[in-house]
Amino acid sequence: MCPLRVSAAQKRIRKAALELFADKGTVDVSVSELAAASGVVRGTIYKNVPSPEKLFETIAAQLAEEMDRQVVASYRGTEDPALRLAIGVRLYLRRAHEEPHWGRFLVQFAITNKSLREIWSGPPAQDLRLGMESGRYDLRPEQIPAAVSVLAGSTLAAIALVLDGLRTWRDAGTEVAVMVLRSLGIDRDEAVELASRPLPELADAG
Repeated sequence: MCPLRVSAAQKRIRKAALELFADKGTVDVSVSELAAASGVVRGTIYKNVPSPEKLFETIAAQLAEEMDRQVVASYRGTEDPALRLAIGVRLYLRRAHEEPHWGRFLVQFAITNKSLREIWSGPPAQDLRLGMESGRYDLRPEQIPAAVSVLAGSTLAAIALVLDGLRTWRDAGTEVAVMVLRSLGIDRDEAVELASRPLPELADAG
């Protein structure tokens, strides 16, 4: 299904909301705060946000769907699930570096919010299952949820390292991709090679 077209005002409001949630570390943001942060009047907020009290859930659901769509589009044509994993992890790290508020929003809410957890249960979980079924990964069906948790937790922890200036996104992305691939049974030399391939651009959200 094609994503709905988003107006310029809606993009401004969404960006301001994400930054407020990330900065405050809470899901409670008032209409007045959002209007001030986005540079619009309160009436514009009500016009473009039908349910302000559900704004956090709306932003979280949109972010999850958008990132899944972008990552999948970025590695389209890549059949190897291990390479897809390495690309996906590093795309997350690069975006967090380029958009710190986006990264901090994920770090703070991606484990506890149901909509954001869908990021990991979508294409990443599907690729883990594909890798298991094809014999690429040393993984049993009942281990898929744990493998998803390892992938999600490792990626989010690496994002925190990048945001805190402790690692570059390139180093953290490669290191985490290698570690996750190794945990799935990929040989070290191959894991390093896969995690060092040229990284495609993150596809446009539209």
